Amino acid sequence: MRIALIHALRHSPPAIEAAFARLWPDATLMNLLDDSLSADLARDGTITPAMTERFLTLSRYAVNTGADAILFTCSAFGPCIEACAAELAPLPVLKPNEAMVAEAGAMGGRIGLLASFGPTLDSMPPEFPGNVILVPRLAEGALDALNRGDAETHDRLAAEAARDLIDCDAIALAQFSLARAAPLITAATGKPVLTTPDSAVRALRARLKP
Repeated sequence: MRIALIHALRHSPPAIEAAFARLWPDATLMNLLDDSLSADLARDGTITPAMTERFLTLSRYAVNTGADAILFTCSAFGPCIEACAAELAPLPVLKPNEAMVAEAGAMGGRIGLLASFGPTLDSMPPEFPGNVILVPRLAEGALDALNRGDAETHDRLAAEAARDLIDCDAIALAQFSLARAAPLITAATGKPVLTTPDSAVRALRARLKP
């Protein structure tokens, strides 16, 4: 199977590639990256029709390469991804957090939602089912640290922010780039931690692998 991975943050590819290596090593991956999308969303503060068209352009390119499915790794662009899924149906097109949201829904209860990119905490909560009580938390400064190449500080800030979610039943990491901090977050909180890359790979493999 050929899986197209479409990214709006340059930190996302390593996280999803590592998840595929662990959970579905024989899948064939291709990466498409436009990291100006996240910068433009942070600047504009809202998703625009032009952004949606850029997503459609990237997804059409992926289809033309022979992709059997598309996984987006940019959790703040839900409406753009929905437009791609509608146009490309029945091709499997997954939001980055779609599978993790389903796993959180199966757990129910009080779920901490940790993000390092502020707009994600606006776009993502409506996707969770009603049996989940979400407690959002922003890991201030974590993404800036990662952008500077300081992964250690990123992970530390994420774990420190996660301590505010210790009264939750589980913690969901809203972005692919946060997955690298999962072991430290688990150690800091003692809570089950859901990551978007692992959840997405499990869902894709179940859907596509014979």
